[in-house]
Amino acid sequence: MSESTVTSKGQITIPADIRKALGLSTQDRVVFTPLQDGTVVMRAKTRSMVDLKGLLKRPRGSAKVAIDDMNIGRD
Repeated sequence: MSESTVTSKGQITIPADIRKALGLSTQDRVVFTPLQDGTVVMRAKTRSMVDLKGLLKRPRGSAKVAIDDMNIGRD
């Protein structure tokens, strides 16, 4: 188990073994998600939106929707 101390500025250092386990490098971002039971989940945010391109496949027979059609009713 690893632990860290919160500084007067509200900062912590993520222990080296945790950084290694998450594959974190300098300038990587982490996301903290509080759960209802008081647990906080910390995840490495290592994927960009560009990495998600092509992840979802368009169903067969589906048509593309024009931007103008998506904006109907927005004013």
